[in-house]
Amino acid sequence: MEDNNRRKFIKNVGIGAAAIGTAGLAGVLSSCKGQKQEEQAVKEEPKAKTIEWKMVTTWPPHSPMLGEGADKLAEWIEQMSGGRLKIKVYGGGELVPPLGVFDAVSQGTAEMGHGVAYYWAGKVPAAQFFAAVPFGFNAQNLNAWLYAGDGLKLWEEIYEKFNVKPFPAGNTGAQMGGWFNKKINSMADLKGLKMRIPGLGGKVLAKAGGNAVLVAGGEIYTNLDRGVIDATEWVGPFHDLQMGFYKAAKYYYYPGWHECGSALETIINKDAWNALPDDLKAIVETATYKANIWMISNFEAKNNAALRELIDVHKVQLMEFPESVLKEFKKLSLEVLEEIAESDPMSRKVYDSFLEFQKNIYEWNKIAEEPYQKLKHL
Repeated sequence: MEDNNRRKFIKNVGIGAAAIGTAGLAGVLSSCKGQKQEEQAVKEEPKAKTIEWKMVTTWPPHSPMLGEGADKLAEWIEQMSGGRLKIKVYGGGELVPPLGVFDAVSQGTAEMGHGVAYYWAGKVPAAQFFAAVPFGFNAQNLNAWLYAGDGLKLWEEIYEKFNVKPFPAGNTGAQMGGWFNKKINSMADLKGLKMRIPGLGGKVLAKAGGNAVLVAGGEIYTNLDRGVIDATEWVGPFHDLQMGFYKAAKYYYYPGWHECGSALETIINKDAWNALPDDLKAIVETATYKANIWMISNFEAKNNAALRELIDVHKVQLMEFPESVLKEFKKLSLEVLEEIAESDPMSRKVYDSFLEFQKNIYEWNKIAEEPYQKLKHL
């Protein structure tokens, strides 16, 4: 009897073990099958679509800092997007004329552009306020108005009807007053002067009796060297040294009353922008922030060394505008700004915002910034 029970027990254990083994094997096979299906699904998952854009610029191809800023912006966007958004950069004249950038982006010939808003003043008068205002904001003030005030919202509003979306994408910081082939001792020396100077500064020069000429960056030196123009402003020592202006003009004036902190912009065709997924939109916007801080930082770091080279090596005569000339420039600047505001409702809206923000931030600057500047001279 005990033998029979023992044999039944062994038989039952064997059957149970076999059942467990079969179930285990089935589980393993099922698991393997599921893993293979997952791997197959991964293999069959379509790759993210690569979007290819063109960026046209107002700058000579790959020019230091300015064209370089456009190149870097495109590079950063591609890196951050993992190659999903690739942008080919064209310097001024390579795809469209330097001053044809706004129209090219507006019409969709290129999805993206890089330049300065005052170049489109003839088409969009209010755009000038987002580039440089004579005796206006420095780079820090301008960024505050754009990012923390109403500036960028207004900028987007004035470009809306042109199917264009703007972003700040760089800043030159305070510029120099320009290169002249004669000394400027009084306002009389500006009468009939042909000077390459864009934007609101050009309108002030015209009001002073000079002739403001708009010339793209790549053409300035030749025009100055051949006497087509008598004077030019460009940016500051770093760039002016690269451009070789010291070979064509004798006197280098400061301060840059007309451009105290000039913003660069990148503009995007609205249809192309709206077609982007949200994550790529965020990447583009983030890259413009990086471009903005990269450019002003490099200008601040490099301008003084270039200025020393211009003076010590190339014997440039550094000159300061007489106080009487600067006072008259300021008076004429206020007249020009008011005239523009009165002639265009959108310019009025933008200028009023500018003035309100300027009053607020200048009161703070008097307490924080101006005393600090004096401390540095103790």
